[in-house]
Amino acid sequence: MLVNLVPEFLSALDARDPVAAYHRYLETHRPVLGAYWRNYVLDLESPHAEEVVRRTVAADRRDLRRLLASVNVVQLAEDTLRTCEVALEADCPIDLYVMVGVGAANAGELVVGGRGVAFVCLEHFTGRPNPDTLGLGLDPRLLTVWIAHEVAHVVRYTSPRSESELGRIVAEAGGVYDYWESGSRASLRELLVNEGLAVLAAREIAPGFDPWDYLGYSRRQYRRLRELDAFLRRAITAELDQHALGLRLRYLSGGMSPAQRLVGGRVIPERAGYYVGWRLAEAAVAERGLADAVRLSAEAVVTLDESASGAQTA
Repeated sequence: MLVNLVPEFLSALDARDPVAAYHRYLETHRPVLGAYWRNYVLDLESPHAEEVVRRTVAADRRDLRRLLASVNVVQLAEDTLRTCEVALEADCPIDLYVMVGVGAANAGELVVGGRGVAFVCLEHFTGRPNPDTLGLGLDPRLLTVWIAHEVAHVVRYTSPRSESELGRIVAEAGGVYDYWESGSRASLRELLVNEGLAVLAAREIAPGFDPWDYLGYSRRQYRRLRELDAFLRRAITAELDQHALGLRLRYLSGGMSPAQRLVGGRVIPERAGYYVGWRLAEAAVAERGLADAVRLSAEAVVTLDESASGAQTA
């Protein structure tokens, strides 16, 4: 189901007291927006939350209004969601939220009350960077890529046929996805495979973009990771069974210092795990098909990768 929060957000900005109106909007959609803040921004009870709210309602939104005037975002999102549901053989409820965030993630996944939620934040897809909103300036066409990426996560976490470690962790938490808790409990193997499968889902569901677009990289970063392919795949092997939030941050988060990204004596590019996960998951998608691969355990995915690599080098 598509949920479009953009009209309510813009109404809050146009209110006589935008801060109070934003808080009313937040409370109306607290289950999902609270989870978005907790997982991707900061705790709403944090003393810094009010500062973020004030910055959000005061930001220059001309780029967002131009986007909405020129692109039928709702139709694009609905069409992409339907394509995802068919390609991934959806057997679980999926909500797609089209919203305006506070400059954090451009897109993401949640599970709230056992129901999977994918979201995209339009401030990042206006085609031009905006320092007021922290918008990345991504091409609006990339909305299809990131919707597909996040919906693949939702299916992996909530499908009754999923064998994923993250799906088990979500179930044990009472149907709630927590980025920080899951990052501590899931193995690095699961975290990498999870992102790799989502990258491959986006490539199949939204074809026609450059390889680096599916990974969220620049062309230069993509080329650097291609150069490091063999090194990364060797270096990461010893850590695949480990469980630590620091591993998720090292391999899958931006903003990590060079010291935090030191692997095998080399400083690896930010978010290098998306590339490694993609490479690990390729064989599974090729052999089992996208819908089945998204639900496989990470161990099964890596076993298929090892088999394919052995066949190629025999």
